[in-house]
Amino acid sequence: MGAGAVWGLVFVAPEFVSDFSPLQLTIGRYLLYGLIAAALIIPRWRFLATQLPQKQWRKLIWLAFTGNTLYYVLLSTAVHAGGVAMTSLVIGFLPVVVTLVGSRDQGALPLRRLAPSLLLCAAGAVCIGWQALSAPNEETVSTQLLGLVCAIGALASWTAYTIGNARSLARLDHISSHDWSLLIGIVTGAQSVLLIPFAIAFDTAHHFASDWLRLAAVSTGVAILASIVGNALWNRMSRLLPLTLIGQMILFETIFALMYGLLWEQRLPTNLEISALSFVILSVVSCVKAHRTKLVVEPVA
Repeated sequence: MGAGAVWGLVFVAPEFVSDFSPLQLTIGRYLLYGLIAAALIIPRWRFLATQLPQKQWRKLIWLAFTGNTLYYVLLSTAVHAGGVAMTSLVIGFLPVVVTLVGSRDQGALPLRRLAPSLLLCAAGAVCIGWQALSAPNEETVSTQLLGLVCAIGALASWTAYTIGNARSLARLDHISSHDWSLLIGIVTGAQSVLLIPFAIAFDTAHHFASDWLRLAAVSTGVAILASIVGNALWNRMSRLLPLTLIGQMILFETIFALMYGLLWEQRLPTNLEISALSFVILSVVSCVKAHRTKLVVEPVA
C-alpha cells in the first residue's frame, strides 16, 4: 500500500511540468534517482560488487530499462496525450496479467481460486475506462490513440519488470531488497545520462530559469518518494508475497493515482469512479483471502 501511495504520484507529476517533454521528465527523475542511490550505497559498494556476477549486472540493466527508463517515458507520454484516467485504466489491468503469469509458478494458487479477484479487478478497470471514454476530451483522435498505444506499451514494460524483478529477488537471498533497489537506481541513472543528447536534440521549446527549477523540484520529489522509497517498499514486499498476490498489490497504485487525479482536477468522484474503487478494493481483499492459509495447531500430548 505504501508503494502504491507514492507510485500514484507519477501519474500526476507530468501535469506539473506539462511544458516539458516526457523524455526530459524521465531524465530528471532517474538522474537524481541514480545520484541518490549511489550516495546511499557507497559504504557497501565493494561487498556488493563482488557478490554480483556479470549475468546479474545484465539483469540489472534489463530491469532498469523495462521498469524505469522505458516505462516512465511511455507512461508520461500516455498521460500527456490521453490523460490520467485513461492511463490508470490500462495500467489497472496489470494485476490480471501478472497474476496469470504467476499462476504458472510452482506452488502457485490455481486460477479458479483467483478468478473472483481477477473478475473484480477487470470490472474496476472497465469502470475507469468507461468514465475516461465518455468524458469530453479536447485532444484529437490521433493524440488519444497515441496515448492509448503508449499506455499499453507501459503495461507490457512494467509487466516484464514486475515478473523479472520478483524472480531475481527470489534467487538473490544474499542481497537485501533495499540494496537491489539502489543498484537498479544506479544503472537507471547511467541510462538517463545516455538519453541527454536525445533530449537536447528534440527540445524545441524555450524555458525560463523558473521552469527548470520547477522541473528539478518535481524530479527530486518523484525520485525520492517514488523511486527510493517506493521501490524499497515494493522490493521488500516482493520477497514476502507470492507472484500471484504481488500482481494484486499493484492495484493500490491505480487507487492512489485516481485519487490524486481527482484532487488535481478539484472534483468529487463520479458514480463510475466510485464503482471502480469499490471493485478494486474488493479485488485485493478477495485475492488476499484466497492466499490465506489456515494455522493448524497440533494437540499437546
